[in-house]
Amino acid sequence: MKHKMDTLCVHAGMSENEHLAVAPPIYQTSTFKFRDADHGAALFAGKEEGYIYTRMLNPTVKALEDAVAELENGHKGLGTASGMAAINTTFMAFVKAGDHVVCSESVYGPTSTSLEKVLVEFGVEHTFVDTSDLSAVKNAVRPNTKMIYVETPGNPTLVVSDIAETAKIAHDAGAILVVDNTFSSPAVQRPLDHGADIVVHSMTKFLNGHADVVAGMIVVKTEEQYKTCRYILNHLGGIIPPFEAFLVLRGIKTLSLRMKKHNENAQKIAEYLEAHPAVSWVKYPGLKSHPQHEIAKKQMNGFSGIISFELKGGLAAGKRMMNSVKIAQLAVSLGGVESLIQHPASMTHAGMPKELREQAGISDGLVRISVGIEDVDELIADLDQSMK
Repeated sequence: MKHKMDTLCVHAGMSENEHLAVAPPIYQTSTFKFRDADHGAALFAGKEEGYIYTRMLNPTVKALEDAVAELENGHKGLGTASGMAAINTTFMAFVKAGDHVVCSESVYGPTSTSLEKVLVEFGVEHTFVDTSDLSAVKNAVRPNTKMIYVETPGNPTLVVSDIAETAKIAHDAGAILVVDNTFSSPAVQRPLDHGADIVVHSMTKFLNGHADVVAGMIVVKTEEQYKTCRYILNHLGGIIPPFEAFLVLRGIKTLSLRMKKHNENAQKIAEYLEAHPAVSWVKYPGLKSHPQHEIAKKQMNGFSGIISFELKGGLAAGKRMMNSVKIAQLAVSLGGVESLIQHPASMTHAGMPKELREQAGISDGLVRISVGIEDVDELIADLDQSMK
């Protein structure tokens, strides 16, 4: 039976365990013993399934990997120590010296830094483009392009890229499409269903939902991709520990419910901000004024909980506002039950070169709010008093 998202979030990844526990057990162990020498040899040779060492595989981590893979409608998942561990493991698994990556220009700051400052040292080329512009994506593709990397909605400008059409461009070029789905979660968007090959997450955000875990996930479409990623992850070592895996599994049980509230609150706040005389502009995929509103409606189930906007007083007014909020907290990250507000140009995207920020539309006055699940009227009242 194929379950709907509300049911999936509660039951995904839950297989029978030896004591029939309703909650997944935490296997807080570094290593696993073998029945005998032959059993150990068979495990290392891949002739039997089982557990050897937690860096290689762990039952609690596997439960989480299975859960997120099921939510994303993928083949298998690979849990990582952070979102950046997921992203860099994916880069290391699928591109090598001489290869070229086309990447969204509006992307998480450390992702652009990995391409600009780290992978370039290993001979990997890159081009940043507006991936909502399909002609720009096509024009950026080279004979050595092996990956198109898209973050949609993009961080922090909320630009939306057409996953299905971008997948066609990638596949026509013999490349793979990797989608960072952190801003949506599978409760809102399933990139693999639209043609993407790999999905990455910072599970620190919506999947966990409680601002108490740093974790990442890779979801693949095929067994070959899984083996490639698993080999790289096992040797780079950026794995998620069992306790963090348990916490994310617990968070996922309320993912569908939380995302409905994030969607509802963010839509109301975006509409309020768009009508406010002190606001210059608002970017939120749920607004009809958003340039890719129709694409968002096509590939998203709701529009998630992130809003970007700018006050008419620019950065100075934005700082006064961020220093005046009472409910929303001035902090980076996103996707938790609490509302967070921050200034990307000086915080999350400070590592991006200014020209790349400007190219991506990350203005110095842009303010990003991650809308939580608090009472929406109180959130609006808080924003209103802070803008006064």
